[in-house]
Amino acid sequence: MDLGYQTRCLLLAGAIFLLQLLVVTLAKTQVPLPSSYNTSSSTTTTLRGRELLGCDLFRGKWVVDNSYPLYAASSCPYIDSGYDCLKHGRSDTQYLKYAWKPDSCNLPRFNGLDLLRKWKGKKVMFVGDSLSENMWQSMACLLHASVPKSRTTFLHKDPLTSLTFQDYGVTIYLYHSTYLVDIVKESIGRVLKLDSIQGGDAWKGMDVLVFNSWHWWTHTGRLQPWDYVQSGSTISKDMNRLDAYYKGMSTWGRWVDLNVVPSKTKVFFQGISPTHYRGKEWGSSSKKNSCYGELQPIQGSTYPAGLPEAQGVLKKVLGSVKKPVSLLDITTLSQLRKDAHPSSYGGSGIDCSHWCVPGLPDTWNQLLYASLI
Repeated sequence: MDLGYQTRCLLLAGAIFLLQLLVVTLAKTQVPLPSSYNTSSSTTTTLRGRELLGCDLFRGKWVVDNSYPLYAASSCPYIDSGYDCLKHGRSDTQYLKYAWKPDSCNLPRFNGLDLLRKWKGKKVMFVGDSLSENMWQSMACLLHASVPKSRTTFLHKDPLTSLTFQDYGVTIYLYHSTYLVDIVKESIGRVLKLDSIQGGDAWKGMDVLVFNSWHWWTHTGRLQPWDYVQSGSTISKDMNRLDAYYKGMSTWGRWVDLNVVPSKTKVFFQGISPTHYRGKEWGSSSKKNSCYGELQPIQGSTYPAGLPEAQGVLKKVLGSVKKPVSLLDITTLSQLRKDAHPSSYGGSGIDCSHWCVPGLPDTWNQLLYASLI
């Protein structure tokens, strides 16, 4: 046996020994996956986030969780009076005690400190109507509750609202836009222009964009904020609202393709937020025919009346957008929450369109958080 052969054998044996030592070391230092839902560790949250790959976060059911809500309305200075149901005398609090449970995985509990650290130095903007305001105020309260002593700066000048957490360099913006496309005052009156987005410059330069639009597309009569609708060169008094929504959202989709740099900006669409003004949709025998007096979610994971037609329109538009856009598919899980509206506790009338804060919008932000980690 020559010396070269012996040397090669010794080197091979040494390599095998080192490999075995490395495997043993990794086995001892690997963090095990938690067997239960635990939010006390940021490592646990991160692992849970990895486990969500391939999981449909938006298919599941509502379960009672007495650890909710994540903050008290009285401790958050950013809630609009119309969403502060406790302030207006809502005495039942069970609506605050539900958590969303996906069918095939655990949803990470919202961790505001972790999110502020991830967003350090970044700008986040919610763009849309009052349902975007619902979500923005919830996010402001969730983050504020996580770092209540953090220095903040709040600014408001219509259409823009901002809240900066100075210790983290994080600013969350709310840009009010009922249709995303423009309403322009002309000699004939107010014109909804389905092919135009002039306000989009304010959306540029963000690290995260969360868009929303649908609620106002169904408004008619005195509630309608325009007199004419324009598509291309055609101006008319009205048109099929789903067709108008498709044209307007297609314009928004083109804006995304032209202006968003995916390596810089993550884009989400908030999804269709449902209303509960037709009790027959969920089999109610009440003569009130609205969310008034509803105290519990719908059991199960499906809404008896099915999805709104606008959901199909939105998904068709998103399918044509070339840049990555993630849909926060909140529709079904929100349809199940007929109990979570302000109803008669919003300060005026019966509101079955918006949502109490704290409440359902906290889950929307929890889903956004899960999509980011």
